[in-house]
Amino acid sequence: MKQFVAFITICLCISCGRQPSALHSISGIQLPVDSSVVTSDSVDAFIKPYRDRVNQVLDSVLAYAPVTLTKTDGELNSSEGNLMADIILTRSRPIFESRTGKKVDMALMNYGGIRNVISAGPVTARTAFEVMPFENYIVVLEIPGSLVREMAHYLIDSDRPQPMAGFQIVLDQQGRLQAVNVNGIPLDENKTYYLATIDYLLEGGGNADFLKQNQGVTDLNYLLRNAMIDYFGAVDTVKAEVDDRFIKSETP
Repeated sequence: MKQFVAFITICLCISCGRQPSALHSISGIQLPVDSSVVTSDSVDAFIKPYRDRVNQVLDSVLAYAPVTLTKTDGELNSSEGNLMADIILTRSRPIFESRTGKKVDMALMNYGGIRNVISAGPVTARTAFEVMPFENYIVVLEIPGSLVREMAHYLIDSDRPQPMAGFQIVLDQQGRLQAVNVNGIPLDENKTYYLATIDYLLEGGGNADFLKQNQGVTDLNYLLRNAMIDYFGAVDTVKAEVDDRFIKSETP
């Protein structure tokens, strides 16, 4: 009898053991979200205070733009591109210097990263989200002067007014590189420079693979969009124009 009870107990234990699970199939249906979907008053009432608060923050006026700034109003540089690069440069400098004791020399962004104009009139936090919808962070790269020259050729070959600040590119009448100046001083290829840019370019986006040859990276943990909002809040009037940071010489 004891043997029979033991046998039954063992069988029950085996039968109750956990069997390994396995995925046999996946199925799904597409649920259209259109005018046929009826709004739920209770859900809408629950969300409304949060929605109103978000809109209040986004639509608060931070500054004023006298004219519309675009990335297409210049051949070699643009008003909006110059503004974006200047924001990266000016907002990154105090943070980087406080952490390292070193100075950011120049800034670079990509033309394609600018997704909307800055219209004339009130400038708000929503403006920053419309211009820069991506979660791009500002990073500072330690680069040799030789890489700055390579960056100049990259900008020339891109055939678009890429955002840049802190350095100047001068072409001759035939479109060949004539000079590169950093903060008004001719480029020294044996010197180390510090370039503020975005992590998208560091990772090779925009065909900027040459930036991977840097000698060090400092992540400021600072979203470019937040830098824009901070910049707008610090100035009364948002001004930018096409200037001489990237030009073609009129003299032979």
